[in-house]
Amino acid sequence: MIYAIVHVDKEWGIGKGNDMMFSLPKDMKFFRETTLGHTVVMGGNTLRSFPNQKPLKNRVNIVLSRGQVRDDCVIVRSYEQLKNEMKARKNEDIYVIGGGEVYRELLPYCHGALVTKVDAVGGAEVFFPNLDEREDFVCVDEGEPIEDNGNTIRFTRYENRAVKPL
Repeated sequence: MIYAIVHVDKEWGIGKGNDMMFSLPKDMKFFRETTLGHTVVMGGNTLRSFPNQKPLKNRVNIVLSRGQVRDDCVIVRSYEQLKNEMKARKNEDIYVIGGGEVYRELLPYCHGALVTKVDAVGGAEVFFPNLDEREDFVCVDEGEPIEDNGNTIRFTRYENRAVKPL
């Protein structure tokens, strides 16, 4: 199954300056535990935003990049190639982890979205589609608010009721 995993602010913002807006240790722990041992899909800017621009350990990293050449992750040059790589892993859990363009392009193919909602406005430059305004996505689980590094967050889960086949 394919899932988007993301944290958003009150305006569904996800980042600014090619970085996240909030430092959320509990959310990062959830992200790590959820994606560990699975495949993650991202754009080249997302990979460049990681410490030392290194792929995530103990995961297959598929990166959509028209210019990068590296041997520590799977590089694809187009959405068609990306979808073919994802199809080849159809029996695995795949997590789409950003950035904004990759989320928008792949969201129709995601079975669901794991969205950590931050009760703050982060001054975002990049946004995730507002799933609460979409007919195809339904919030099926909403956790209690918890404190995370001075911010109130809530773990939510959405299901896509109209998944498109890759």
